[in-house]
Amino acid sequence: EKQVFQLRAHMYQARSLFAADSSGLSDPFARVFFISQSQCTEVLNETLCPTWDQLLVFDNVELYGEAHEMRDDPPIIVIEIYDQDTVGKADFMGRTFAKPVVKMSDEHYCPPRFPPQLEYYQIYRGNSTAGDLLAAFELLQIGPGGKSDLPPIDGPTDVDRGPILPVPLGIRPVLSKYRVEVIALEHQILMFSIVWGKRAYQMSALQGSVCTGCTGREAAAALKEQGTGSLLADLPENELLHPPLNIRVVDCRAFGRYTLVGSHAVSSLRKFIYRPPDKKAQHWNMTG
Repeated sequence: EKQVFQLRAHMYQARSLFAADSSGLSDPFARVFFISQSQCTEVLNETLCPTWDQLLVFDNVELYGEAHEMRDDPPIIVIEIYDQDTVGKADFMGRTFAKPVVKMSDEHYCPPRFPPQLEYYQIYRGNSTAGDLLAAFELLQIGPGGKSDLPPIDGPTDVDRGPILPVPLGIRPVLSKYRVEVIALEHQILMFSIVWGKRAYQMSALQGSVCTGCTGREAAAALKEQGTGSLLADLPENELLHPPLNIRVVDCRAFGRYTLVGSHAVSSLRKFIYRPPDKKAQHWNMTG
């Protein structure tokens, strides 16, 4: 028995991808395979934590079998991550698998199963872990009424990205603005020695690039000697969805060239978060 579906792949974010380029970053995109169809997200340049915030819609997906079998055991979705190169084919970075939440045409689109919640999927490259994918997948049966019976896609109204559909409201996390501040101590971060021939040079002309993937594109803060850097970022209110903070230190060389010296990832920002005290609560405690 033929069943016709629409697959919605809510590709929100990947994190902790490995660095495919000499800069210590990558230019990642995701390709989603389902049955005989595949689609790609956009390419985000120079990031290890791409926030695609993109909905991929697969129309007219034909499956054969009993309806209850489709609901309980749907086909597997394959997601592959690639690094886009300016020359040559894209480099494979990892793969993961997912099963969609299935809604039959006679079911209501309502909690607790719908809308689906974002989940983490472990990305593998061979036998090694290669990051995580934060996404949600739903397979919606198209009934006698056609696509008009499908739940509407409630996208954000403040995003203008042309043909790219953002992850709908209710699935994408609620964001709040944060300012990330970094204090660089010269003797800890910005000083190192190099040996050139038989002479040693003390180098202090390093620039630290503090990058976060929370907005889908890397933001960088330049750290001068004994200085501070800051950047503004939109982060989910749910701390469990915060992306890691990727810190890179690069050597500034002649003619505007940069060489990666080292990198570090802060996996959790929880202990660094400062929340201003609630003035109303303070007043209540003082007067009560």
